[in-house]
Amino acid sequence: MATSKEYIDFILDQLSSLEGITFRKMMGEYIIYLNEKIAAYVCDHRLLVKITPTAQKMLPGAPPAEPPYAGAKDMILVENVDDREFLANLFTALEPEMTLPKKKKPRK
Repeated sequence: MATSKEYIDFILDQLSSLEGITFRKMMGEYIIYLNEKIAAYVCDHRLLVKITPTAQKMLPGAPPAEPPYAGAKDMILVENVDDREFLANLFTALEPEMTLPKKKKPRK
C-alpha cells in the first residue's frame, strides 16, 4: 500500500524544525533527505532509517530490522513518530553517519 500524502506531510511536519530536510517521491513511497543525504524511507506508512551504531543505540526497542521494499537492505522502523523532539534528535545524530547518494553516470 502506497504511503498517503497525509502521512508524509505529517512526518515532514514532525521534522520541520530541522534545516535541510527535503523529500522525493519514488513509486508511491518517499525518500527523506537531510542536507542532500538519504536520511530515511517512508514506505507503507512506516518511517525507516538506515542501520547504524547511532540508530541502534537510539532505537534499542525497535522491532527486528526489515526492508522498506522488496530487494532493499534492512532498515530500522521508527515507531515513535509522534515525538517531534525525538525525531529531530534522531536525524541530527544520524546525519554524520549518512552518505551522499552516488551520482548517476549519464547514459550513452
